[in-house]
Amino acid sequence: MSDKIIVTGGAGYIGSHTVVELVQAGYEPIIIDNFANAEKSAIHGIQQIVGKEIKLYEGDCNDYSFVRDMLKKEGAIAGIIHFAAYKAVGESVRKPLQYYKNNIGSLLVLLDLMLEFKISKLVFSSSCTVYGQPDELPVTELTPKKPAESPYGNTKQISEEIIEDVVKSPLPIKGIALRYFNPIGAHPSAKIGELPLGVPNNLVPYVTQTASGKLEKITIFGDDYNTIDGTCIRDYIHVVDLARAHVSAIQYLESKNETSLFDLFNVGTGQGNSVLEVIKTFEEVTGLKLNYTIGPRRPGDVEKVYADVSKANRLLHWKTIFTLADALKDAWRWQQTLG
Repeated sequence: MSDKIIVTGGAGYIGSHTVVELVQAGYEPIIIDNFANAEKSAIHGIQQIVGKEIKLYEGDCNDYSFVRDMLKKEGAIAGIIHFAAYKAVGESVRKPLQYYKNNIGSLLVLLDLMLEFKISKLVFSSSCTVYGQPDELPVTELTPKKPAESPYGNTKQISEEIIEDVVKSPLPIKGIALRYFNPIGAHPSAKIGELPLGVPNNLVPYVTQTASGKLEKITIFGDDYNTIDGTCIRDYIHVVDLARAHVSAIQYLESKNETSLFDLFNVGTGQGNSVLEVIKTFEEVTGLKLNYTIGPRRPGDVEKVYADVSKANRLLHWKTIFTLADALKDAWRWQQTLG
């Protein structure tokens, strides 16, 4: 049986950490990346951690002939983990067609070629954005999906539906969609981590860049929400724990004899932390004081969302091992390597 796993977007933030975990679990990951959202330095970092070269094909998953040639060259493939996608919510509102073409087009190319090359296992990178502002917390996989707040979120909903339709058909494909909550942190080695382009959209890179002096201050968007301290609550998961969930998902698909199977899993910690809690925890673990101010609410921000992860614990035999403090320590160690 082949141990080769194609990792699209494998030089990106979550992809690079998953490549490391795949190697450590005995797989041979093969990266496809066009470096639209990633830096080539990530490949060097991965190779330093695992102590060997990782195969890389530089190109676009929307390029049918490029992907086909790569699969032809590689021979038997055990499965595909599909990360490659545009991911900026605000940009997706400005450039919806670009997001639909890229995020949905690449999935269709992969599904088409999976059938041709008899690759039966797909793990898809989805998002908790499919839940919107849920009526009840924590959210389970049965929580109704809300209309997407952005074209980005809608591409995740549509992609899940496409995979489900393919699996329901007579086509021999098994799929899992992992609905991520908020990945943070970096590899404990500080060899790989999050590399936001320009001003970060996410809280933790904003925190670490403010602590390093790269940014002047953090603006907290609203402190009048119905939460413990008035700031938004999210489920922050260490990126290594999230990466480990992808290995568990591949192993789960390998353990199933059904030719068709589609399952959804929330991947979070199962608890929520407010924006202020993240800032205070960062100050505690680093001994640094952060400069922050309260600004107006940001349009489209969900008040609070966190996961019920009991299904992933039970069926994937996966659970988180890192704390919020661990993730923030690792994020700060990574930021210090960036200067």
